[in-house]
Amino acid sequence: MQPNDKRKWVPEICYEEYEQDSLTGGLPFIAVPKDKEMPNLLFFFGSQETGEFEPDQEGNEQPIVEMELFQYACMKYLQEGLDPETFDKIRDCLGLLSLQEARERGKEKSKEMANTISTKK
Repeated sequence: MQPNDKRKWVPEICYEEYEQDSLTGGLPFIAVPKDKEMPNLLFFFGSQETGEFEPDQEGNEQPIVEMELFQYACMKYLQEGLDPETFDKIRDCLGLLSLQEARERGKEKSKEMANTISTKK
């Protein structure tokens, strides 16, 4: 089995009931089996009503819906396989900060949170 074979499977997207102390914070999650890894790509159809209608089999007006296929790549795998400059170009295309800038801001935010926690004690 090649390493990427562990990433080729059809995942189930799950949702936890949202509660303030929930593990996922309301974000969807995928339960990854022990013999698998998170998939490289996730495929989703996006559906959107066109604003037009057509009759169904009974003659009732039904909205016309367009379906478009979207692919979402795992940033972790992109970072592992690309040079830093190319990875930052991808991050920029997605509206993200460069990895270095994101890390710096993350450190600042962590310090702010730690200070807030320590002042509340």
